[in-house]
Order: sequence, then C-alpha cells, then structure tokens
Amino acid sequence: MTLQTIEKQAGSALIRGQAASGFEELVSVFAENFVSRGEVGASLCVTHEGKVVADLWGGHAVPEGKPWEEDTVSIVFSCTKGAGALCAHILAERGLLDYDQPVAEIWPEFAVNGKEDATVGMMLDHSVGVPHVRAPIKDGGYCDWDYMADLVAREEAFWKPGTRNGYHGVTFGWTVGEIVRRVSGKSLGQFFQDEVAKPLGLDFWIGLPEEIEPRVAPMINAALDPNAPVGKFTQAILSDPSSPSYLFLMNNGKADFNSREGHAAEIMGGNGITNARGLAGMYAPLANGGSLNGVKLVSPDRVTRMSRVSMATREDATLLIPTRFALGFMKSMDNRREAPGNQSSVILSEPAFGHVGMGGSLGFADPEAGLSFGYSMNQMGDGILLNNRGQSLVDATYKALGYRTNEGGSWTK
Repeated sequence: MTLQTIEKQAGSALIRGQAASGFEELVSVFAENFVSRGEVGASLCVTHEGKVVADLWGGHAVPEGKPWEEDTVSIVFSCTKGAGALCAHILAERGLLDYDQPVAEIWPEFAVNGKEDATVGMMLDHSVGVPHVRAPIKDGGYCDWDYMADLVAREEAFWKPGTRNGYHGVTFGWTVGEIVRRVSGKSLGQFFQDEVAKPLGLDFWIGLPEEIEPRVAPMINAALDPNAPVGKFTQAILSDPSSPSYLFLMNNGKADFNSREGHAAEIMGGNGITNARGLAGMYAPLANGGSLNGVKLVSPDRVTRMSRVSMATREDATLLIPTRFALGFMKSMDNRREAPGNQSSVILSEPAFGHVGMGGSLGFADPEAGLSFGYSMNQMGDGILLNNRGQSLVDATYKALGYRTNEGGSWTK
C-alpha cells in the first residue's frame, strides 16, 4: 500500500500528512472542517489492518499563530478514560484483577456509605454510584491524587451500585485509577507509560513531562450559541446544585487544564495529552486481536469482553441522555431522534468501542473492521459527546471502508 503525500490549503489552514488511495474523501472532509466547521488546529489518524491509511494534521496550535505541527499534542480530556480502562484490562488479562471482584478486597476504604457491594466491573461501566463528590473540592484538588481518592472513597453512593449508571466524568479517574495503582503498585500514569505508550512508541502521557510542554496546543473553549436548544443536562446545571450534572461540571476546585500543573498531574478522568496518532496507535492492537507488531496488550477473547455492552440506559444519571457503555469504553450512541438539546451522539459500528473527549476528540477500535481511529483538536465544540467535525470524519472513514449507512444507529455494510 502506497501513501500519498498531502499538502493542501484549507482556508487559512495548511493541511499536511499522508493518505492511502481510497481515503481521498476523508482528506477532503478533514480540510472542510477548517473551512466551514470552525476547526483551528487538529490531527487525524486512521489505521486499517494494522497499517496507517491516513495521518493528517493542520491549522494552528494557537489561533492565527503557531502552526499545528506533526508532533503537536493537546489534551484529549475523556479520551483518557479509554487509556485508563485499558490498563485495568491488562491487569485482568494477567489474572491480577477480576471484573466481578469486590472492590472491598482491593480498596477497603471505598466499601463504605452504600458502596459495600461495589465490584470492579461497576467501577468500569459507570454504575458504581459516585458520579462526583458532594463536598466542595479544594482549589487545585484534581492535581492531588491522594486527596481526590480519599474524597471518592468516602462519598456516599448516589444510588445502589450496579442498579443504574451515570457518567463518572472525572471521578472515573480515581475509581478505576486507584484500583490500577493498588493492584500494580505503580501510579496510573506510570503503568500506562510502561505497559502501553512506550511499547507501542506513542506520544501519549497521563502526567506530562515538562520537556514536552512546548509541543502542547492550548485548548480553546467552545463558543456557546445563545439560541441553541437547552437540553436536560444544561437545565440540571442551571437549576439543581445537588445534581450529578451540576457537581460534575461546577465542583472542580478551579481546575485549569491549560496550566502546567494541570498537565503534570495524573487526572485519568480527563487530562491525557496526545494527538490522533497516539489515540489511533493505542487502539490499533485492540482492532487486531489485542496484539500488533510484536506488542501484546490483551488476548482476542479479552478484546471481545472489552467490546461488549455492560450498561445502557434511557437516561444517564449525569448526562441525562441515553448512553451505552462497555467496561470503560463508550459504545455507539445514536440520540439523533431525541428532543432538541438532547441529541448528542457518537455513531460508530456496533462492534466498535472507544471514548470521546470533552469538546469532540475521539479514539476507538473496531475489531470487526480492523480499524483504529484517532482525532484530536484544540477548538472545543458544543454538545456532550461528538460534534459534527468528529462525526463527519468517522462517517467518511466508514464510507471509505465500504460501509453503507448509519441510519440504524450504528455503521453497517
């Protein structure tokens, strides 16, 4: 397979990289994002059957300033959850962790206040009942691992663990991360580096070294549309300070994810720093039976288990929209027919699993298609899940592989 060199102007953005024959439309959609959909700087990487078929980057790391280069990285927010979940699955593959194992056996301090019967699997599928903490988080609290792990452990369950789910938007970083730390003896960020990023040669960190800081593109907040329909998630934030929705978004200890402190901390719920190449590279082995180029992460049977729906609901207790989760990963979620304001979606194929990041980044594996996908950017978009920039890239990727439609709620041939 021959990759063609790409260098094309898209408005004020210069797009560069490589793409294989058959992926010309994907290149065009990536460029169109800069022309008509508000993209500032971004990267896109797709692998098929273990080979890179598209590796693109372009635009600006800083608006109207420093260009987005081949090695530019940025925060991918909740895409980091996929990396943390992968660490837990690696431990399970080695027999050191079991999804049905009581959390009390690993982290007894957590098994209090209605969480006595929590299991590891509940930690992974957002059903364990601590979507956030009620106590005000101290300034900079997200950057203090022990402080946050203690808060999460002592929190009274919002519901009986396992009986429903609600997105653990930030607390996932400590519910799952502390399990990984206690079982492996390493911090989550160090375990990920040693067992995933370094073996696969990825520019991907949970806890960024200072020498990488000059390569980071700062995140740009989404511009809110005052005329946009107000969904249930936003309504809860505006009206109910006791709700998981409000606490998740507002009780954050004045966290600054663009600061050096915010980059250096290990906030597995949302501060991983990488680019599309890192996201697609992490998922590439999972799209190919769990191993690639001599690096084995998990077995094929484990990939099957990782990809199965574990928890689904008509109304997520935090996001207040229908959601579907595997053990630590998002599944295809089609909410296009919900009421205006509640239509946030991420539409993949049914076998695919991965994770979106706040603002619109995405990484996923599709084992049936042999596909891995990564998209990162600095201009955050609106909505809870994927926005039209990322979804347009997913759609073009599936079309390039011969998929026909997503009208049924997932991409099919």
